[in-house]
Amino acid sequence: MQRHRLYDEDTLVIGLGRFGTAVASEMKSLGYRVHAIEERPRLAERHHRRFEHVLALDATDPEELAQAKPEMFRIAVVAIGSSVEASLLTAGNLVDAGVPSIWAKAVSDEHARILERIGVHHVVFPEADSGRRVAHLVNDTLRDYIEFDDGYAIVKMTPPTEMLDKTLTESQVRSRYGVTVVGVKEPGEDFHHAVPGTMVGRHHSIIVSGPVTAIERLASRP
Repeated sequence: MQRHRLYDEDTLVIGLGRFGTAVASEMKSLGYRVHAIEERPRLAERHHRRFEHVLALDATDPEELAQAKPEMFRIAVVAIGSSVEASLLTAGNLVDAGVPSIWAKAVSDEHARILERIGVHHVVFPEADSGRRVAHLVNDTLRDYIEFDDGYAIVKMTPPTEMLDKTLTESQVRSRYGVTVVGVKEPGEDFHHAVPGTMVGRHHSIIVSGPVTAIERLASRP
């Protein structure tokens, strides 16, 4: 597989549960050379052909972790969620090893605060993020939803009736709702960057960006 230069590097993922395996698999598909650590030997063995290297060792032990040479990696992901103590000890070992970009899964606000205090650069809440996303999708108005920390979101949605058979200039969505249509898609086609003269039909899906409250106001229209 040809590697994109953006992803052409070795990375370390610690913990091969559901979340860790999903992260490692996606990183591999992007072109990263994924090195993984899993404490449970059977689980490590199950994945040993999937990634560059899979080591069965205890990453909470600095001496064992040293076998993986964590200082050689620019990016490391702590995907341990079953034990807060193991997560914190592992993250602390990576901080001590000087890894420049450490990502860690948190299972609570307190867990996240401690991870940040010991020097983890990026803390993620996969379950909470998934829950928020699903909450916005369950009414079938929005088809996909990504929210950022500052109350800004990008969504995929069906255009409301007032946009149909009009250009974006004619429907005045931006001035009326404070959102921007950034892309339009027809069934079976790729998304196209939207311009003021883009015509929106009832068969289209649209990508909209803007404040969450403004997007919800647009999405509530029939």
